Amino acid sequence: MVVDKSSERVRKMFGEIAPKYDRMNHLLSMNVDRYWRWKAVRKLAPNRNDPILDVCTGTGDLAFSFHKYTDGQVPVIGSDFCFEMLEVGRRKGEKSNRNVEFVEADAQNLPFEDDQFQVVSAAFGLRNVASTDQGLKEMTRVCKPGGKVAILEFSIPRYQPIKGMYGWYFKNVLPRIGQMMAKNDSSAYDYLPDSVGEFPCYEKLTERMLAAGLSTAEFYPLTFGIATLYLGTK
Repeated sequence: MVVDKSSERVRKMFGEIAPKYDRMNHLLSMNVDRYWRWKAVRKLAPNRNDPILDVCTGTGDLAFSFHKYTDGQVPVIGSDFCFEMLEVGRRKGEKSNRNVEFVEADAQNLPFEDDQFQVVSAAFGLRNVASTDQGLKEMTRVCKPGGKVAILEFSIPRYQPIKGMYGWYFKNVLPRIGQMMAKNDSSAYDYLPDSVGEFPCYEKLTERMLAAGLSTAEFYPLTFGIATLYLGTK
């Protein structure tokens, strides 16, 4: 069965779970998602001069991590096509006095000029874009020559027993807990393992990054391969 990633379905689903999205992420990952973002930002080590774009930003956690790393000296923009998620992000920014700009935009058609950002990132969001290839092409287009395109995404561990244990938890436990605690009409936490299982990972994604116009692409498995950081250079 092909996962329905139509824009309207995905936008509606994330709009429904937006109020509880952060709490559920931290709970279901046992807070390891915080480490993954921390690792990604330090691996990228952005400079203090050029702007940063985080697409599929959701409630802005990775964008805020970039803001903190650069001491607020660099313009950071978080874009997403789900208004409800962006509103949560804006409130978080106001509450913590972190000046991240949020823009409502589809990752497949970004409203930014070519060659603009030193880093273009997507954390746990590219798999929700209807066309992975179009999303990668747009991320590459707005990245500056010499800049980095970074994808942080769930992946399927390659080795046993982690692969079997994680697969069982991801397919049988996580959806039930998520659906129970973040009630929604779109089965968001059934969609999660389905979308991860369908998304290209490891070499398959780096091949697509190169096809999108990047000159190099590498991947770094995190926490036994539960998540993977992909880095490409334009």
